[in-house]
Amino acid sequence: MSNAQLPLRTASITRKTNETDIQVTLTLDSDPTSSSQNIQVSTGIGFLDHMYHALAKHGGMSLQMTCKGDLWIDDHHTADMFQGIAIALGTAFKQAMGEIRGIRRYGTGFAPLDEALSRAVVDISSRPFCVTDLGLKREKIGELSTEMIPHILHSFAIAAGITMHVDVLRGENDHHRAESAFKALALAIRQAIERTGGTE
Repeated sequence: MSNAQLPLRTASITRKTNETDIQVTLTLDSDPTSSSQNIQVSTGIGFLDHMYHALAKHGGMSLQMTCKGDLWIDDHHTADMFQGIAIALGTAFKQAMGEIRGIRRYGTGFAPLDEALSRAVVDISSRPFCVTDLGLKREKIGELSTEMIPHILHSFAIAAGITMHVDVLRGENDHHRAESAFKALALAIRQAIERTGGTE
């Protein structure tokens, strides 16, 4: 069976609490060069939208994500919402993957953005683990607290059931460092989930 004949890997997740309403639909098999890729992200934080858009675009995925929550209350509520979004995305990823077979499993991605360079390595293993070394120095990028970015990546990895190492190798601008990290991760995931046609 060719990849074109295989079923689409897709999943939708809803996470509702008293403070948040998160909706995520993720499709793993979308061609970034064609009109079949559909990305619509609205988290309430522009820079976070930008990061998730980059993750989907360069990962060859379609993503529809909306979040309504109490961003204005305090940092604790905001942190819970950001982690909730990452958990919902990771859960959708795990459900869309289904049985872990017939894929490359391992993926590596390098992504430069001007002076910044990042590396990501993933293993679609059902053994969740996450190590990040982003070296971010600013308190915020736009309205996103930089200390939340490693937590977002960790929450995604654990919910997705993947081993994930993301390192920023160099860079002076924190926006560039963070964005190159998400793009490197996207490339690694795209490689790891590629269908091989095998049974293992």
